[in-house]
Amino acid sequence: MSISSRPRRSFLYMPGSNARALDKGRRLAADALIMDLEDSIAPDVKNEARATIVSELAKGGYGRREILVRINPLDTQWGRDDIAAIAKTSADAVLVPKVATAADVLSVDRALAAAGAPDALTIWCMIESPLAILNIRDIACASPRLGGFIMGTSDLVKDLGALHTKERLPVLTSLGMAVLAARAYGLAIIDGVHLDLNDDEGFEASCRQGRELGFDGKSLIHPKTLAAANAAYGPSEADIEHARRVIDAFDSAIAEGKGVALLDGNLVENLHAQTARQLLELADNIAALQDDIAA
Repeated sequence: MSISSRPRRSFLYMPGSNARALDKGRRLAADALIMDLEDSIAPDVKNEARATIVSELAKGGYGRREILVRINPLDTQWGRDDIAAIAKTSADAVLVPKVATAADVLSVDRALAAAGAPDALTIWCMIESPLAILNIRDIACASPRLGGFIMGTSDLVKDLGALHTKERLPVLTSLGMAVLAARAYGLAIIDGVHLDLNDDEGFEASCRQGRELGFDGKSLIHPKTLAAANAAYGPSEADIEHARRVIDAFDSAIAEGKGVALLDGNLVENLHAQTARQLLELADNIAALQDDIAA
């Protein structure tokens, strides 16, 4: 499944120490779950949380969802044990916090190889510091295992000495640079969290902005935001119908020996047809994921 067609509308953080929450994740309409061993876990329960995640993954039942486990940094007392444990599970990726350089990615790559991790286990990076943004191109091409970026906008705002604003102007440059690097090297990229759970209007605006900037989806901290994120980052029925019309118009033009078509007064070229086909593939994969959840 290509990066562009895998459903990644919603990435829900879940504390690894909460077995009930991890079980509930099997029934939530999230495209991906981030089982957390880092920020949400107190130091005295990190080992217990790791064991809980390993146990829940062994039980299975997460279907087509993408499963990421956010590990502790390698320079902590837990990081390498996290990698050794997750390398033997069915997780799709390890999510590495506080990545700042390509060397950080390579260290994790080597640790995964040493732990016997399968090639299919990818590395995702939290991009959450000014240094990470300045090094974003080198990070993006650091390892064949790299699968994507997740923006840590809260830490980024703090480190910039900036403010959280409705329009997110203080981080737009950083967001744009991260999207450029991700797309240049074929990576997925997920927008940062919206902190105010009572600000439905602001959350929806943030999702619209992220989609406009080119993000694949939104990272979330509460299940109640799943529906809005899925709606913002997924194709609507109108989008699907328009994609079908674009493909039909272009295919008809090709059959007539033409290289372009005209649809509703707009020029349709091969690039538009390719985008339309990707959208329909994404819609099909979303439908399959939803059927999987319902079952």
